[in-house]
Amino acid sequence: MPINIHQLAEAAGVSIATVSRVLNNADYPVSEKTRQHVLKIAKEMYYQPNQIARSLRTDRSGIIGIIADDISKTPFSPLIIRGIQDYMRSAGYFCMIINADWNPEKEKEAVHDLLNRSIDGVIFSETWHDSINLDLDVRNKPYVFVHRLFKNPPSRSVIPDEIYGSRIAVNHLLKLGHRRIGYINGPEDYYASGERLKGYQMELKEFSIPLNSTLAVSGDWSTNSGYEGTKKLLSIKEPPTAIFAANDLMALGAIYAIQEANLRVPEDIAIVGYDDREIASISRPSLTTVTLPCYEMGKASAAMLLDLLEKKVEKADEIKVRGQLIVRQSSGTQERRD
Repeated sequence: MPINIHQLAEAAGVSIATVSRVLNNADYPVSEKTRQHVLKIAKEMYYQPNQIARSLRTDRSGIIGIIADDISKTPFSPLIIRGIQDYMRSAGYFCMIINADWNPEKEKEAVHDLLNRSIDGVIFSETWHDSINLDLDVRNKPYVFVHRLFKNPPSRSVIPDEIYGSRIAVNHLLKLGHRRIGYINGPEDYYASGERLKGYQMELKEFSIPLNSTLAVSGDWSTNSGYEGTKKLLSIKEPPTAIFAANDLMALGAIYAIQEANLRVPEDIAIVGYDDREIASISRPSLTTVTLPCYEMGKASAAMLLDLLEKKVEKADEIKVRGQLIVRQSSGTQERRD
């Protein structure tokens, strides 16, 4: 049976008013020693505040809405949402998740459903939506975007630092001595493709290596496109000694094409991918790759929303979260994280 605030106050040896001030972060002064004591007892007794009563006092429900594309179809959404939930739970909020299936009408319906449940704010995770939402603006509900760029101007969004991720991948190969580095890009109309291409080009220029258009091919994120792209790279007069693929699936396709050509990875051609999907650690050879910082982006988007909700900021600037390089067998060096 859950305990109430009276029982918590008695167990802590303080007044009900003191417990209330601690739990609600009231401006009324409470010594840090007392505050920590009350919080410790509350945790030990598994105290859960009455959210209905709290919402009546604060005009907040303590509920945050998350509108996602379809968490069953992307490897990234679950980690993003876990980051949001972990951060929100530590701040005393409950998350309600709705899948919108990349459908603008379903997403609009999801917004209305959340508003009818008196949510305090909304996080759009990997959805088609990337601009002002009038329904939320009219109701003065803060909202942010994660893994989706907010347009005109860039703000209120948390995205990966794609240029940085691409640069550390290419830098790794350059430091291993490679100077002819092939690149397999994603579809041209994707923001991530453009940014990762920029990173590849910038890092080559940093090492005073001229850009060679024959070393860059396009893919569509699929394993087969990585396979076909690598076959093109192997057919040129001076094929690359290393290949950076803009995602792990294309990198896997690159490995298949190299092995089919009776070449070895990494002895003949080194490979680096991007995303750190589960397949990267179990492929043979295991894949050196750059992490897509999904969990960290989720936490950052939750922090951004709470700052807006608690009026710590009037507007939220765009945040770019950096991934890290995970070195495995495919680049020919000892496994490590950089």
